[in-house]
Amino acid sequence: MITTEILVIGAGPAGLMAAIHAAEAGAKVLLVERADRLGGQLIKQTHKFFGSKAEFAGERGMDIAEKLISQSSDISGITIWKNAVVLGIYPDGVVTVSHEGEFCTVRPKKIIIATGASEKTMAFPNNDLPGIYGAGAVQTLMNVHGVIPAKRILMIGAGNIGVIVAYQLLQAGVEVAGIVEAAPQVGGYRVHAAKLQRHGVPIYTSHSIQSAHGDSCLEGVTICQLDEQWQPIAGSEQYIAVDGLCLAVGLSPLTELLWQANCEMKFAAELGGYVPMRDANMKTTHEDIYVAGDVSGVEEASAAMVEGKLAGLYVASVLGHKKDSFTDEFQIAKSQLSALRSGPASVKICTGLSKVVLEEVG
Repeated sequence: MITTEILVIGAGPAGLMAAIHAAEAGAKVLLVERADRLGGQLIKQTHKFFGSKAEFAGERGMDIAEKLISQSSDISGITIWKNAVVLGIYPDGVVTVSHEGEFCTVRPKKIIIATGASEKTMAFPNNDLPGIYGAGAVQTLMNVHGVIPAKRILMIGAGNIGVIVAYQLLQAGVEVAGIVEAAPQVGGYRVHAAKLQRHGVPIYTSHSIQSAHGDSCLEGVTICQLDEQWQPIAGSEQYIAVDGLCLAVGLSPLTELLWQANCEMKFAAELGGYVPMRDANMKTTHEDIYVAGDVSGVEEASAAMVEGKLAGLYVASVLGHKKDSFTDEFQIAKSQLSALRSGPASVKICTGLSKVVLEEVG
């Protein structure tokens, strides 16, 4: 039986920040990550972040990941397990983990779940053809492994991920045949969409994919226009020859452990699906479980990092590790989170949070 004060599950932007700030306050932290490297989505993000200097504005996600990984590795209070899959959280407080092929049991005093989110997909004829990817897979191939996924690719989804990945594809020398968006307008930041349009990439709003075509691999897709009821308009079909299709149609919070731990959950479409009820300090309805990042509602990585900081600071303070600067740091972090959610692009997020936050977010 391994004991620790705080178990942080997931070493993406939220988990790394939670571990760093909890350990800096004096808590002993076990940080577990199922992948063979730390950083989560940050390691594949080559674009520069928005926000303020406190949220690493102007820095690329991959560089932020390197900083946080280095910082976490240098803190003696953090023990890091990679290739560690959390199998279950049980009523007696024991957590089971498969680490490097061995079965381990951990008894933490508190748990911070920062497991992130998984990609959604779409149902259409031939959606299993080779050459059809999720946006995260495309980013991993290009930005982590240096592999071009296709020569000519069509993007489905014009949210932030869709427009950012489409631009990264252009930078890698891939021809982007267009972006298909079911909504009547682009959902991502206009600055990214404008870059694509300046490069001649067409954006098909009020359109969706109808089917994919090919024998042993993808050869093309048929798209169609949608009416005001989101139904296909007969005769609007258009065939586009491509050898790659990238689906950027949203993320679903990875909440399995929260369900198993019997945390109260609620569906909030604005946040990606079922998410845990939580208070302003990121505490769930389970006395010893806290959350941070996309598992609590899909947002930008900047918000995930601030949530991780809040959770780490607060959980450490609950365990008696309260820095003299705790009040100032905690309030500054809350102000940062409020600022990140203050723009028109965050209206949907705030609507979702109003359904699941047990207290008003400060």
